[in-house]
Amino acid sequence: MKRIRAVMLGAALSLLSAIAMAQPVDVSGVKFDNPIELRGTKLELNGAGIRYKAVFKVYAAGLYLTKKAGTPEEVMAAPGPKRLSITMLREIDSAELGKLFTRGVEDNSPRSEMSKLIPGLVRMGQIFSDQKRLFPGENFVIEWIPGTGTVITVKGKVQGEPFKEPEFFNALMRIWLGPNPADWKLKEALLGK
Repeated sequence: MKRIRAVMLGAALSLLSAIAMAQPVDVSGVKFDNPIELRGTKLELNGAGIRYKAVFKVYAAGLYLTKKAGTPEEVMAAPGPKRLSITMLREIDSAELGKLFTRGVEDNSPRSEMSKLIPGLVRMGQIFSDQKRLFPGENFVIEWIPGTGTVITVKGKVQGEPFKEPEFFNALMRIWLGPNPADWKLKEALLGK
C-alpha cells in the first residue's frame, strides 16, 4: 500500500510540475506562453523581461529556444528555430524603433560584418517605417527558421520575404544580447538570470 501511495504521489507531483511549466509567464501584463510551438518544433521560454528607457517601460520581450541557454554564445549557436517576441508597453514611432535597432546592430557587430548586414538593415528599417506607430499591446516577432531564414512578423502579419543569412538573425539578437545591449537588465532576463 505504501508503494502505491508513493507512486501516486510521484505521479501527482509530476503532473503539477508539468502544469506549472505550462503556465504563461506574466511580464508587466504581457503573457508569454511556455512552451510554444514554431513550425512543429517545441520552444521553451528562455527568459523574459522589460526594456526600460530611463524610468519608462518601453516593451516586454521573451526569448524562445529549443533548449535553455545562459550565454549569448549559446543562444547564437543553439540549433533549430528561435523566436524573440516583443510587445509594446507604450506608444512609439516605428521609424524611430527601426533606427534604434540599426544602431543596436552597429554597436554590437564586428565592423567586418557590417557591409554584409547593410541591405538587411535597410529593408528592416523600411518594414518598421511602413508601420508608422506601434501602440501598447501591439506585438512584433523576430524568428529564425532553419531552411527559411529570419522572418519578421508585425501585428500578426509577416513582413516581406525572409532574410536568408543566419548572420542577420544573430546580428539582430546582439541588439539585446551583445556586448552593448539595449538594456543590461533585459539582457540578463532574456538569458534567464
